[in-house]
Amino acid sequence: MISHVLESTYQRYAAKRPVSKRLHMDARSVLPSGTTRSVLDFDPFPFTVASAAGCLLTDVDGHEYLDYLGDYSVGLAGHNPQAVRQAVAAVLDDGWSFGTVAAEEAEVARMLCERFDSLDLVRFTSSGTEANLVAISLALKWSGREKVLVFDGGYHGGFLSFSRGRPSLNVPVDAVLCDYNDLDSVRAAFDQWPEQIGCVLVEPMLGSGGRIQSVPGFLAGLRKICDEQGAVLVFDEVQTSRMSYGGAQGLLGVHPDLTTMGKYLGGGFGFGVVGGAERILLQIARGQQPSYDHSGTFNNNRFSVSASAAMLKSVLTRESLDALFQRGEQLRGQADAQLREYGFQATGWGSLIGIHPTDIPVARTSDLADADRRPIELLFHELLDRGIYTGKSGFVTLSLPQTPETDARFLEALESSLQVVARACR
Repeated sequence: MISHVLESTYQRYAAKRPVSKRLHMDARSVLPSGTTRSVLDFDPFPFTVASAAGCLLTDVDGHEYLDYLGDYSVGLAGHNPQAVRQAVAAVLDDGWSFGTVAAEEAEVARMLCERFDSLDLVRFTSSGTEANLVAISLALKWSGREKVLVFDGGYHGGFLSFSRGRPSLNVPVDAVLCDYNDLDSVRAAFDQWPEQIGCVLVEPMLGSGGRIQSVPGFLAGLRKICDEQGAVLVFDEVQTSRMSYGGAQGLLGVHPDLTTMGKYLGGGFGFGVVGGAERILLQIARGQQPSYDHSGTFNNNRFSVSASAAMLKSVLTRESLDALFQRGEQLRGQADAQLREYGFQATGWGSLIGIHPTDIPVARTSDLADADRRPIELLFHELLDRGIYTGKSGFVTLSLPQTPETDARFLEALESSLQVVARACR
């Protein structure tokens, strides 16, 4: 039944979006699947956006959507935030590709070190992916070891995706795969490879793997194991740094050796940060022994650094982040109550929410392995039909321009969409 309903849904979707369809078919002649980002590729084809403002998207066929995806957490400030527009306009006036130092670099670095207690020094990159690559490299150089302990479902960028499911293009990391929220699996890995694991790379909340919270004691347990084993603990806070003024680590009181960030910090421009303990970061300082080079043409590009300065100064205040966190907690609770009436559930933390077609407890990615994903695909399309844009896999991401009124519209659309999905699954 649900497969038949999905086919009808595809036809209805396509009939309403002839311009997007034509553009997609043209794109397929020069781009694999017609896109250049796998997460945005869905059946029958993704719509093309013509403009965006605040939390609204308008596609080339004239349809308007409330944006509850937020570009997978990049769009925390919404589309075209005024502070970022002004910063970028100043860059356009003064120039942007100097091949030398820009004044904003140290300013942004100082603000980040002031917010995050674990950051002594920081280094900029072009993306969160690059930040994690640098963090791994620094950790392994520091420890003198070769293996990286990661978690099933962990996503740390375009070339650092670790899963027992669908394979991804990855850099050749010597990875040891453990289960999230399972300290016994971590201890067993260190026992199996004594003095070989140099780095533990973990998200304080499993992101793409299901937006699954860490259970109490898990991250503190990792901190203790790394201290005992002489390994470097790296928190990937590319998503979770939005949880508070000092990130997830500030809320949880667990300090890693290295932290990576990116996404929303660049205000919509490519941006990444790796920071942490001075003893580790000084490995890329000139004149140190040993000393390693780390370059990147766009590490200090003025668009990203100026946008980040604007975000940190006037957008990402303590008050705005606390309010966003609380609104996310409330919305997830409301959505979860609705979802459980239909055998679904909402996971997540703060302003990051995951919707799953099962009501069993979820503590790790493998808990979702046997779930039929077709109901989530149908729910995604039904929400789109009601003018709500979420992630195709059930991801919901809050942004600052959203309001209690837009949240109410989201919940209303969710309820009526779930009713359609329930009928299709009978």
